[in-house]
Amino acid sequence: MIESTLRILVVGAGIAGLAAARALRLAGFRPEVAERLPGPARCDEGIFLPGNADRALRDLELDAPLRRLGQVIERQRFLDASGQQLCEVDLRGLWAGVGECRALPRSDLHEVLLAGAEGAVRYGVEAYEFRPGRHGVQVIFADGAEQTYDLVVGADGPRSMVRTLAALGGPPRPAGQVAYRGVVDGRPDVCDWVAVLGQRAGFLVMPMGGGRLCCYADEAGSEVPADPTARLRQIFAGYGGPVPAVLDALRDVRAALTDELDLGRWSNGRVVLVGDAAHATAPTLSQGAAMAVEDAVVLAATLRAAASVEEALRAYEARRRPRAKWVRDRTHDRDRTRNVPPAVRDPVLRGRGGRIFQAHYRLLREPA
Repeated sequence: MIESTLRILVVGAGIAGLAAARALRLAGFRPEVAERLPGPARCDEGIFLPGNADRALRDLELDAPLRRLGQVIERQRFLDASGQQLCEVDLRGLWAGVGECRALPRSDLHEVLLAGAEGAVRYGVEAYEFRPGRHGVQVIFADGAEQTYDLVVGADGPRSMVRTLAALGGPPRPAGQVAYRGVVDGRPDVCDWVAVLGQRAGFLVMPMGGGRLCCYADEAGSEVPADPTARLRQIFAGYGGPVPAVLDALRDVRAALTDELDLGRWSNGRVVLVGDAAHATAPTLSQGAAMAVEDAVVLAATLRAAASVEEALRAYEARRRPRAKWVRDRTHDRDRTRNVPPAVRDPVLRGRGGRIFQAHYRLLREPA
């Protein structure tokens, strides 16, 4: 069994890094977390946590503080561009025995995870170089400080510097989508997760508590517009359902290209990747946070059970890679469905769309 005195550095204090720190602490380790930013980033954009995310957060003993936050989502509704219903998914039934689905501000989730890390985060600290040794990694930081660790966990997102420093891969490839995100206060009155599907574009709204709506939209493309709000109104002009009222209320929209990764391996020596640093996908299935927290739980469990760090990292990747591939493949499936011409797609979704969309989560109902 690996000693609890193992020196572990987690690089990145986002969802993946803080979840890893929490999981490792519960497993008896005392990791350090290094974040290059000068302090916690405040982000009021919304995030949707499916049932498997709730289960993983229970494993981290963080479900109690989350129950006071956001809003439980019990139904997904899919509409055509005119606002007529195509199909719906009963989320309570889909995730029965697994967990609740919840929408909340991303900053609220971050605060819960930060508290769970129990003060392990050092801000304004950037890893600059790795020098691998036989039994550890010497990390040189940007300020010239040096420290040797038995394990380095790269949790620094899709554009991970750890991935580059550890020779595990370069930048992610574009997923071929432009994503738009914003928050609306007070209107319109939306009770469910509602997606309006058009021609190679979709518009999603969901309540996240406090009278706020999370807004997410995407379109096929490869360039971020200079004026995201104007572009959003141009794309979705004439759409029905809640879209007109949301567009009228939106004032601050952020746009970005979506990224995707498919790496040959997730570890090199004593460096391992978790979350989007290892397996980023487009956010179509809302699995980014869920997969990151699951990664953290499994990594901590394999470290606790294995005889060596190397054995633990092999076991971690063997358990997680098939699940990451499932999410990537089902993301591609759903994106292809969205991109089918509405005249062909919409009759199919009216007939069996609920069953199609539920099937995308079949494997994720099983424990990580």
